[in-house]
Amino acid sequence: MPNPSSSASSSASSCQGPSPVCREPAQPAFEGAAPVLDPLAEVRSGDDPATDVFLTGTVFLDIIFTGLDSAPVRGTESWARGMGSSPGGIANMATALARLGLRTSLAAAFGDDMYGEYCWEALSRGEGIDLSQSRVVPGWHSPVTVSMAYEGERTMVSHGHQAPETPRPECPGPARAAVALLEPGKREEWIARAARRGSRVFADVGWDDTGRWDPDDLAGLEHCEAFLPNAEEAMRYTRTDCPRAAARALAERVPLAVVTMGEKGAYAADSRTGETAEVPAINVEALDPTGAGDVFVAAFVTGTLADWPLPDRLAFACLTSALSVQEFGGSLSAPGWVEIAAWWQHLRSYDDQAGDALRRYSFLDGVLPSAARPWPLRRAVPTLGFRGR
Repeated sequence: MPNPSSSASSSASSCQGPSPVCREPAQPAFEGAAPVLDPLAEVRSGDDPATDVFLTGTVFLDIIFTGLDSAPVRGTESWARGMGSSPGGIANMATALARLGLRTSLAAAFGDDMYGEYCWEALSRGEGIDLSQSRVVPGWHSPVTVSMAYEGERTMVSHGHQAPETPRPECPGPARAAVALLEPGKREEWIARAARRGSRVFADVGWDDTGRWDPDDLAGLEHCEAFLPNAEEAMRYTRTDCPRAAARALAERVPLAVVTMGEKGAYAADSRTGETAEVPAINVEALDPTGAGDVFVAAFVTGTLADWPLPDRLAFACLTSALSVQEFGGSLSAPGWVEIAAWWQHLRSYDDQAGDALRRYSFLDGVLPSAARPWPLRRAVPTLGFRGR
């Protein structure tokens, strides 16, 4: 496994004290193949930072079981018809961003076990994600999640310990955007610093285990351009019983509120312009919903950085998340431009979506490359045991 670059440690050591002086990190070395399409080609300039999106969090080794007819029953053995392994956790979103052509930088801890080595290699060499701000922690085993998909949902069991040494993202390098996972009651100082350095911050959030659901607990939200909770989270934070009303209420706290509504699509409210948009979900047969929310956020960030209109950004995010649930896992199932182009070609050839889908996604004609593979597509590797073959 590669050792973290010296720039990661120098960046951390230069951020001591309340008013750190941040050193510029070394230019990231992207190891993966060149992307099929650069969605930001028309907005790039010579003064742009080397990184499009910075993110930080925990990388899990995900083991996914699919094809279960029902939830496992106590005292019995259940057999799944499908199984897959892939990097999970924050790796889901990092992979989704990289596959959409964005130059992605991830700060995370990796165990020095086989799982950690696999995740590092899959993200760095396989996806071209910059790991110069990540580090390998000797003697620490990788966190693991087992996910069981059935009846259109999934149940997860996870195990892991806090890494004794973790990358310090307090001083991330320059980036067009950053994605922050807000934790109720926990303030991450790097969010404010990233915003002051010009990064557009997009906030996601997890379940509030405290049960408070107080929006004042979301420290750092004031520095964010957009907030993207799911419907249940949005309604709990706003004390509303409607996802659309929740989005409008959240837009009073953040410039752009985007609420995902599962099989009902997504709704967005922009308080700067007064614009709202709603897009229904894509009709697909779901195999595994793991990571669909991460893929949604990655696609919305991509469309925002490319300066697309709000309805197009929302539609694109709904599409990519729908395509992801047809495959194993969260990271390996994230679609790239070839998969999206193949779906678009398929939609124009077969009448298996709502009648207005052709009009809704007509903006893709000016974006997509020519698809070179047939529909449907299968890209996820079934298990890490076959890697390198």
